Amino acid sequence: MDMSILFPHLHINLDYVIKSVSIGNFEIAMYGICIAIGVVLGLLLVSRVAKKTGQRPEDYFDLAIFGVIFGVIGARIYYVIFSWDLYKDDLKSIFNLRQGGLAIYGGVIAAIIVTVVLSKIKKKPFFQLADTACVGLITGQICGRWGNFFNREAFGDYTDNIFAMQLPVSAVRSSDITQTLSEHIEVVDGISYIQVHPTFLYESVWNLALLVILLLTRRYIKHYGITFFIYLFGYGLGRAWIESLRTDQLLIPNTNVAVSQMLAIILVIVSAVMMIVLHKWGKEKQ
Repeated sequence: MDMSILFPHLHINLDYVIKSVSIGNFEIAMYGICIAIGVVLGLLLVSRVAKKTGQRPEDYFDLAIFGVIFGVIGARIYYVIFSWDLYKDDLKSIFNLRQGGLAIYGGVIAAIIVTVVLSKIKKKPFFQLADTACVGLITGQICGRWGNFFNREAFGDYTDNIFAMQLPVSAVRSSDITQTLSEHIEVVDGISYIQVHPTFLYESVWNLALLVILLLTRRYIKHYGITFFIYLFGYGLGRAWIESLRTDQLLIPNTNVAVSQMLAIILVIVSAVMMIVLHKWGKEKQ
């Protein structure tokens, strides 16, 4: 299988993009490394924000431990539910995460549930925890999306824009290659490539911009919860667009509706309403 990834219009040719690294007899997937880097950077940023706002960073270490564990479980459950045909004949493969197969929204939902539970245990306002934790969560998403790059997955349909990415046909799942992609296959040095939207890059950059917005605006926001809903609103807005480009959409059973796109649109609407409600009647920061 060819290991190259090309960005022809940017004149970037990556001849050998690894999918994993080996340490002795143990192999670590780049997908997992990207997630781990995201967790570390996210936790460092959250700790910094917590100190500046007079909170205990230790509370967020606890949140990170359980949030990561249940976040990965939630992301996997979400993916498996809406990709059941891939796993129903081989249930053991459900536990194989080396090839990817984590749905971000499943992880976000699980992380929110963990935050609710921890807020009850520690007797702290949920929205205070959520406002701080969401900057770490979006940081993790920025880094985690690069796992899709190394796995050659979660890409969009054919494009010839300046960011177009070329992937070897042999390196991607045949189910992700649409008719349009098949009609535009290019052969470079004897290797067949599909040319796609690098949706991992779009989402990573979008999330980076959202992180900057969260950090710049939080000092001017007077009510708990608004920062959290800015995160949900901003991420949902970007995801609704980016999801429409992807060729591997998770669909609601017996429909052509992309579940993550629908969820994103719902969250945008709910978040907009909640920001208005909290601005008028929410608890002010102390």
